[in-house]
Amino acid sequence: MDTLISHSPEETCALGEAWGRAASRGLVIGLTGELGAGKTQLVKGLARGLGITRRVTSPSFALVNEYREGRLPLFHLDLYRLDTPEQILGAGLEPYLFEPDGVAVVEWIERWTGGEGQGLRSNVQGLRSNVQGLRSNVQGLRSNVQGLMSKVQGLRSNVQRLRSNVQGPPGRYRRVVIEAVSETERRICYEDIGV
Repeated sequence: MDTLISHSPEETCALGEAWGRAASRGLVIGLTGELGAGKTQLVKGLARGLGITRRVTSPSFALVNEYREGRLPLFHLDLYRLDTPEQILGAGLEPYLFEPDGVAVVEWIERWTGGEGQGLRSNVQGLRSNVQGLRSNVQGLRSNVQGLMSKVQGLRSNVQRLRSNVQGPPGRYRRVVIEAVSETERRICYEDIGV
């Protein structure tokens, strides 16, 4: 895991901007950090790096803010108000967590991963094949409206079973932990998985 110290909000934003310039479609960035740690500041920089000029705000109450006017769409999620993976699934957020059509940045990712994402490397490959199975199930749901409710329940059971074995999202994933060192300094630790 790489670590750097940001000495100001501007430096945190600059790191996000560099990541935004290098980002490619399908990247998921999971952010962990206390309230006020600088997660949204990092996302503001990421948006700037993607060429998004609109004001970026935390989606605490909306759950997702979408910014589509940049080089790639940016999907900014905040899971703070959701307590369990089941609530996240119920809110329909899984498309953002699994190969988004752009870049997804997820604040409070530990609400999905159940912690700081320990063991992600070993689970990414298995989860990718399970996602393919889930997609097949979704296709079946579309073709069989009559059995929709029972299949949705089966799909949720599948996902819940997967959650007991999996620690995080598949594909290109960057895990980021931001900690306040002082009033202005932040320790930013990050690790790329599947990138």
